Amino acid sequence: MCGIVGAVSLRNIVPVLVQGLQRLEYRGYDSCGVAVHTASLGVASGGGLQRARSTARVAELLEQVQRVPVQGATGIAHTRWATHGAPVQSNAHPHFSYGPKVDASSNPDAVGRVALVHNGIIENHEPLRAALQAQGYIFASQTDTEVIAHLIDSLYTGDLLTAVQAAIAQLHGAFAIAVLHHDEPHRVVAARAGSPLVLGVCQDGQEHFVASDAMALAGVTDQIIYLQEGDVVDLQLGRYCITSREGLLLTQEQRPVRTVHAHSGAAELGPYRHYMQKEIFEQPRAIADTLDGINAIVPALFGPDAAQVFTQIDSVLILACGTSYYSGCTAKYWLESIARIPTQVEVASEYRYRDSVPNPRQLIVTISQSGETADTLAALRHAQSLGHAHTLTICNVATSAMVRECALAYITRAGVEIGVASTKAFTTQLAGLFLLTLVLAQTQGRLSAEQEAAHLQAMRHLPVALQAVLALEPQLMGWAEDFARMENALFLGRGLHYPIAMEGALKLKEISYIHAEAYPAGELKHGPLALVTSAMPVVTVAPNDALLEKLKSNMQEVRARGGVLYVLADADTRIESSEGIHVIRMPEHYGALSPILHVVPLQLLAYHTACARGTDVDKPRNLAKSVTVE
Repeated sequence: MCGIVGAVSLRNIVPVLVQGLQRLEYRGYDSCGVAVHTASLGVASGGGLQRARSTARVAELLEQVQRVPVQGATGIAHTRWATHGAPVQSNAHPHFSYGPKVDASSNPDAVGRVALVHNGIIENHEPLRAALQAQGYIFASQTDTEVIAHLIDSLYTGDLLTAVQAAIAQLHGAFAIAVLHHDEPHRVVAARAGSPLVLGVCQDGQEHFVASDAMALAGVTDQIIYLQEGDVVDLQLGRYCITSREGLLLTQEQRPVRTVHAHSGAAELGPYRHYMQKEIFEQPRAIADTLDGINAIVPALFGPDAAQVFTQIDSVLILACGTSYYSGCTAKYWLESIARIPTQVEVASEYRYRDSVPNPRQLIVTISQSGETADTLAALRHAQSLGHAHTLTICNVATSAMVRECALAYITRAGVEIGVASTKAFTTQLAGLFLLTLVLAQTQGRLSAEQEAAHLQAMRHLPVALQAVLALEPQLMGWAEDFARMENALFLGRGLHYPIAMEGALKLKEISYIHAEAYPAGELKHGPLALVTSAMPVVTVAPNDALLEKLKSNMQEVRARGGVLYVLADADTRIESSEGIHVIRMPEHYGALSPILHVVPLQLLAYHTACARGTDVDKPRNLAKSVTVE
């Protein structure tokens, strides 16, 4: 979601800040901005806070700062995904506080005293706003963020760290902030509670950085400290210190420096038109990397304590959001049919707001690409508060909060995923969840040596099988020409492939803006069939499994009402193309692992439909990549 970059240096840091924002563009944003302290570059007089903001792309912001110009050795920068207030320039970060009774809109000579950027949501912004207005502070935006800037100004008595610590003690909600003050030109103070923030340390000690993601600092420093909940970091020339929310100084042993290779080159498009297309075609490699080195099904794949934990559980509860939720829905079929272990799947954003019945013997499984998904983290912490000690995450980022807070983990190796619509993260999650299924089946005594060998062989063959599926792209481009003219679509699946139909519908609506819904095919006659006309394409996932004949009957229900079918069929299903039925044949039937193959054509269909409609494929409107607010 929103992105933060900040720095204290001896050089003009604006190019580095803007480059950091460009590396964070994949998270999604509506506006962007940068603020610097001009006196940090040695301006003899008149130096102060200066900013530039844009509701266009970071490239336009770069043109602004070069044209004005905006220069400083101390600065903060931000990409904003709108929550409070529309995506207009007055709501864009950084926000300034000019002090009480100063209306900067009517006073162009007003001097900014505090500059601040913020990720997250402040839940008590309304009473704070009222109290600050009573003190004479004038608000120029609709955001909750501006409240923090005025609050820090109201508490400032000569030391920015003290003011920030006093301010955050009054904040309720989730936040990561970085702050400048007019009176301290070589200082940035940052803090986090509920939103991710990292500290970048340069070995020469001449400059230090903060960012919401280590990727923002790729090429600048690979020495990273992952700030933890409640940490406050004080950056000054040549030094930094980290304190707890209570003001206790934290040592290097408590917050160690880690070498993190952010692989900025992974963000290069290469020969592809969009990152989403690139990431779809990276799936064979991503699956191979995720399964690399696995020669046996053993609990240790999920951590040194996994063997002990897995013998103590009697059920599984999966918590996730969006695409990750659909991977969990797929895993439910595997876990109950192969491991024979009762499994629930819950939308993480709903789980903690209902009365549930805790089961200390239940394994809590969270799924998240970033490991920072706010709703899923909150659900995890709620489960832990209810007494659930057995926790495991399937995650793509080894250094994320999700991994740190779960007892067990399986790290997928999808690599950096830039496109907002998840593709390779989803299929690698499925690979990790299938491994979990096999390990739990083995623990339950339900996986023979022959079955283990067969499953391992099938998983090793997945990259080759995926390459064959990707070769279907030209046929899916033909389908996309039809879909680009539509405004609605239905997706059907049965059993194990119903969640794949849901994922296909999600992909289409995310990036092409076509309204799409998915149903279990047997539910058609219970309502959705009323929607079927020749203007409502119906995508059907048709593997050769035990439900195939039932699915064929459901397809006939569609044809009898004039509906047009687009069928992804296994080769031996004997489903043929005819009037109103368009068939693409999958290269091979893949049994339990079939969902990993069947989802790829749905990704390609959504991608090429979006291209045909001319939408912003990698940055669809209103959406963000890393959802770090509730």
